[in-house]
Amino acid sequence: MGRFLKLLFSLIVVALVALFVAFGALDKTSAELRPLYGDGASQFLLLPSGATVHYRDQGKADGPALVLVHGSNASLHTWEPWVKLLGDDYRIVTLDLPGHGLTGTHDGDDYSRAGQVAFVKEFVSSIDLKGFVLGGNSMGGGVTLQYAVTHGDDLRGIIPVSSGGMPRDPDAKSPLAFRLAAMPVVNIAMRYLLPRSVVEDGLKHSIEDDALVTPAMVDRYYNLTLYDGNRDATRKRFAGYASQGADTLKDDLAAVTLPALILWGANDPLIPVANAHLMQAALPHAKLVIYQNVGHIAMEEVPEQSAADVRAFMESLEPEAAAAEIVPELQVGPAPPVALCGEGETASDGAHSCGE
Repeated sequence: MGRFLKLLFSLIVVALVALFVAFGALDKTSAELRPLYGDGASQFLLLPSGATVHYRDQGKADGPALVLVHGSNASLHTWEPWVKLLGDDYRIVTLDLPGHGLTGTHDGDDYSRAGQVAFVKEFVSSIDLKGFVLGGNSMGGGVTLQYAVTHGDDLRGIIPVSSGGMPRDPDAKSPLAFRLAAMPVVNIAMRYLLPRSVVEDGLKHSIEDDALVTPAMVDRYYNLTLYDGNRDATRKRFAGYASQGADTLKDDLAAVTLPALILWGANDPLIPVANAHLMQAALPHAKLVIYQNVGHIAMEEVPEQSAADVRAFMESLEPEAAAAEIVPELQVGPAPPVALCGEGETASDGAHSCGE
């Protein structure tokens, strides 16, 4: 029996070594990744809490400010198409959330939505940014909605993009990487084993057109996932999702009186488009734009169309800002509601306002 156990143990060790040789991936350091993904536009700020945030402050420095928050296992790079298309008129601030990109981990180890909202609040306060529009994709959309609930006075409007925050669809199938990260034993193995193909599969699952998933995009997502501590943070974050159960803000959104632009891909496989209609119904002043033949990451899949809709939304807010500057002694109320899409209605051209 003793011989059998020794043999079994030896076989397990050999198998693990073989797996690591085939699929092993060690953490990568800031010295390795900052030169690749922390280019000239990148800045690193030490916050009062002791955390360091990787961010970019681009575009027109004195233009209306737009702060953008990425989704799960993504990074601020996902917003670069909008920066290029909108930066002529708007100041665009993007950041890596804790456990993501080049921000990495922090001592508090709080990767919950509440923790992320607190991180964004600390960051914008540290750069003295007020009166901005906040947008977010997927997980970052949930952060955007929660921020509007708890710190709405900071904001002029919100832009959720294929956003979290609504009741989850139990039938929606997540990418393989997300499912593995949620498995209690497997997610520990993923701390050391992460095939690049798993990341590629996740991107192709999320994006409707596989041709948009370039080797450079896969490399970026893969390498930043390997940034020191990010995989541990992902494991803790997914464990938190499992323990919290249904993670919904639906009942809190009625109190959000801010103008809202909701953007969604009709073919989103991660958060179904039905959630877009739920979100629109929950927000008092929301406009919904649905893009045909688009998946989960509209700002990268249809950058020109989505940026044009963001520009129109930002322009609709500017008269309010102008009125506040001309008559500062008046109490300026919220911007008037924008046009609503009817339940189930999409834009006739698949890109612009409903009913046109």
